[in-house]
Amino acid sequence: MRAERGGALAARAAARLLRLPPATGRGVRVTRDLRVPMRDGVELLADHYAPAGGGRPPTLLVRNLYGWDLPIGLLYGRLYAERGYQVLVQRCRGTFGSGGVLDPWVQEAADGRDTVEWMGRQDWYPGEFATIGASYLGYVQWALLADPPAGMRGAVVQMGPHEYSQVAWPGGAFALDTMAGWASMISHPKRGPVRDTLTQLREKRHLQRTAYRELPLGAAAARALGRTYPHLDAWLAHEAGDDPYWTASDHSAALVRGAGVPVLLQGNWYDAFLPQTLRQYALLRAAGATPRLTVGPWTHAALGRWWQTFMADSLDWLAEIFPDGPGAPARTAGPGTPKPDPVRLYLLGAEQWRGFDSWPPPQTAPRSWYLHPGGRLDPEPPPPGAPDRYRYDPADPTPAVGGAWTGTGSGPRDNRALESRADVLTFTTGPLEADLDVVGEVTAELHVRSDRAHTDFFARLCDVHPDGRSVDITDGVVRVRPGSPAVSPGKDDGAEDGEPDGVLTLVLDLAPTACRFRAGHRIRLQVSSGAHPRFARNPGSGEPTATAVRLLAARQEVHHSPEHPSRITLGVLPHGG
Repeated sequence: MRAERGGALAARAAARLLRLPPATGRGVRVTRDLRVPMRDGVELLADHYAPAGGGRPPTLLVRNLYGWDLPIGLLYGRLYAERGYQVLVQRCRGTFGSGGVLDPWVQEAADGRDTVEWMGRQDWYPGEFATIGASYLGYVQWALLADPPAGMRGAVVQMGPHEYSQVAWPGGAFALDTMAGWASMISHPKRGPVRDTLTQLREKRHLQRTAYRELPLGAAAARALGRTYPHLDAWLAHEAGDDPYWTASDHSAALVRGAGVPVLLQGNWYDAFLPQTLRQYALLRAAGATPRLTVGPWTHAALGRWWQTFMADSLDWLAEIFPDGPGAPARTAGPGTPKPDPVRLYLLGAEQWRGFDSWPPPQTAPRSWYLHPGGRLDPEPPPPGAPDRYRYDPADPTPAVGGAWTGTGSGPRDNRALESRADVLTFTTGPLEADLDVVGEVTAELHVRSDRAHTDFFARLCDVHPDGRSVDITDGVVRVRPGSPAVSPGKDDGAEDGEPDGVLTLVLDLAPTACRFRAGHRIRLQVSSGAHPRFARNPGSGEPTATAVRLLAARQEVHHSPEHPSRITLGVLPHGG
């Protein structure tokens, strides 16, 4: 009873702090540690949150990898139950007292279906439900949507990937900090939310001091934590995106088979999973669905910043999905009330929300800016000129500053110190004469040459303020290796024999964005060969990432000439669009 009173107090404090919509009931009944049997005999534990007034209100299902009542049970269980929903918060296989062994991705589809079947036998279940959750709690929803069970009325997927190969190996480079941090989080012994948080912070420091500096990478991680690291070892061992290992994590089929289930997608511009969120929207639309999309300005880990917006957004959406549910009386639109925009985006730079009919907005048009000698970025194609050169040394890797990842250094940051390094090139426009709204895809086409067959190229779009601050907006990386699909050989048109001149054409898909470059600001493109430890450094030797010990520097060239016109292409809204 004391724990429940504490939970109620925590909920009131959270509601005030996050300025949430008011509670609709007078309390919450919590039934803890319900045993939910799976088809193989394993039992998973779940907590049931319900409004104290009784009845059978709509049900929300949360399948949770992260366990404790704080924060998951509070945020998804108690806060939604206080607003009229009953919520089943289940602990995934092998976590926090649930039976079996945790094997990320593998069991989620079957366990999700078994859980829904069990709900159907409970006297509190009304016969229909929706799912909700962020990150891995979003991924498990895609696992269920691959074959939607009867009664599934909707899904609120918050920054949830539908497949993990591109999370682990974006552009072919290993997402070291994201994946190592996650492996640490899910593998250390669980002793309580406070102790677990302290353990996570301590292990993060050990990773930064040891694993991110020493080689080989796999062994360094084990030394940093003083224990085996099986998940990270497996992820490092399977580098290719088409490696069969990653098949178990791929629920792309859900974006076709689950198209009949309404979906609310919620993401953030500085989230590592944003490209998948936007791809989910596009694939659902292509399959005939009408998903709703909200994208905010925050990072993956900034829960205290995005929670208020995402929860209010989800409550409005759930009121539409469950027209007789608890949100219906307050949220039912009257005659003449316009429907909410199906796509709602936060426009960086303008610091305002904008509504659109679809993503990307159909009124956008692609515009290119070309790299020029002298570090210029210009709408006109480049004149003849020598390439820019730099040396990338993996023994002193170019550091990660800001960007869309799950680490504590993610988000918008001033990049001036980074740009002063000799291994970072910058190309910048003059001051803009008028505001420029960039909304949509961002692509960098780079014509490059390296003296290493194995190397990386990293491109970043920045907003340069009048005071000189260079703030990152979006970026992307590509790992160059023989036969890489992102690479096509260039051709020297002056060569009589027509042999390739060693220049490669790289196409880097930077994460999409929505940003206003204000009048007086400048657009900047950075080019470098890494962002460590966000991405594991490329050793240059061609050795596997997990076991590489030789570090070979690379001499890089970025070409900008009529024969090799490197450029960045942005989707631009017309003035007033």
